[in-house]
Amino acid sequence: MSMYHDTLLAKVAQTDPKYKPLIPTSPHTRYTRAWCDKDARYKWAARALELIRFTELLVEMGLRRKVSRNTRWRGIVVLEAIKALLRLVLLRITRRPLLLPSLPEREFDPENIPSGSDTSSPTLAPSSPPSSVLSTPEHLKNNHIPLPIHPLLTPPPPTQSPIPVEEFLLPKALTTASVKAPTSLVKPLASPKEWLSEIIYHVRPLVYAIMLSSGRKDTKPLMTALAMELLALNLRRVPTQSAALERSEYARRDRDIIWYLLRGSLWEGWTKPKLESIADKTSRAPLIGVFGALVKDWIPLIDEYYYYTAP
Repeated sequence: MSMYHDTLLAKVAQTDPKYKPLIPTSPHTRYTRAWCDKDARYKWAARALELIRFTELLVEMGLRRKVSRNTRWRGIVVLEAIKALLRLVLLRITRRPLLLPSLPEREFDPENIPSGSDTSSPTLAPSSPPSSVLSTPEHLKNNHIPLPIHPLLTPPPPTQSPIPVEEFLLPKALTTASVKAPTSLVKPLASPKEWLSEIIYHVRPLVYAIMLSSGRKDTKPLMTALAMELLALNLRRVPTQSAALERSEYARRDRDIIWYLLRGSLWEGWTKPKLESIADKTSRAPLIGVFGALVKDWIPLIDEYYYYTAP
């Protein structure tokens, strides 16, 4: 429903000549929107991938209530296989590193769209006619003489020198990313090493889910997934300084490594005992005890559901 709503708002904003965004469109939105407009396969594959990502935890909760453990893990493996296939399809279409999310995000407030738009949408109700302008009361029409400023309300003199012209104009200047074609914001994969890095990274969650579905309790599933993550990190290319979009995606992937502290044997043997000890020590402290209670309620969810901390 959220993606459908964003699609309608984007269509209305694009077809309205009176709409002007307050801030420039982000490179991520320009890139993903360009691919959605350019290739229908990308658009529907990205929508299917985002739909699965939004609902996978809900699906797992339903499977946990209705079916056995083995059937639940088979369902999780099927979901991960579909996600891996969709990621590889997007990778094949773009021939570039895959960005997440794969769809453009809403970057405007619907209230900023003029209500008196001449455009119409088959799914939106027509806008109401503009109300009449309120007239100025008679006793205020000639009230144009300003009152004298009180000394206490006089602004203080400036305490620092004004901003140099260069510092004021630099953030407003166009960058190379602003004039590039949207699909050129990320460079294509050029070598087999770069392709292998992307494939390993996107197949990694499927391998991890398959190994966990067999009921293994040792460190092998976690170590395998972590090894694949580090291998993909070492094989990927080093983006240039001007490739801001690719650098931000790689930075997000690097930050996600910290989630391994909440997975598998590392969670059971190290992180979970630490959190339980902290929660027990802070349970009777004022205010901090609320944090301990939240941690205690959160720990069983990590134990029971795969998608709470899934890669």
